[in-house]
Amino acid sequence: MAGRKAFLLRIDPAVLEQLQRWAGDELRSLNSQIEFVLRRALAREGRAPGSRPGSGGRAAPRRPPETEEQS
Repeated sequence: MAGRKAFLLRIDPAVLEQLQRWAGDELRSLNSQIEFVLRRALAREGRAPGSRPGSGGRAAPRRPPETEEQS
């Protein structure tokens, strides 16, 4: 596994409390829970490590199906 980098995180106390509860429910450490949530958000947005650069996780808008005009 790649090395870890430590950093300071300023967070709303209520958010921290909810993350701590969620981590406890999932039997994870607080640090692991924060990383889990961040990785899931990155994957959802198409920004996870290994995803295509520039895709942004957003699909192109769908075109309506072409219909044949009836005469």
